[in-house]
Amino acid sequence: MFVKVKSSVFIDALHLQSSLPKGISLRGVLKDDQGCVCRTMERKLVQETEAFTWSGLNDLPYGRYTLELSHSEEEMKLALVKRI
Repeated sequence: MFVKVKSSVFIDALHLQSSLPKGISLRGVLKDDQGCVCRTMERKLVQETEAFTWSGLNDLPYGRYTLELSHSEEEMKLALVKRI
């Protein structure tokens, strides 16, 4: 895993920690349980080990989500839950 999520349960933000070389562009797509894209983000990493927060998720409905993270040719998927 090239990115760790602090918790698989979130309320209004996701706290992530990457372990990729600096200068890599990381792309994230958050999808709901029906596969619809709810949010996207792209971030150029400035440090090899970088912690950052993906905020602005408070208006999403409660439920199950899939976070798809990718860089270059690598991709990973994580199951998440938004709760009260």
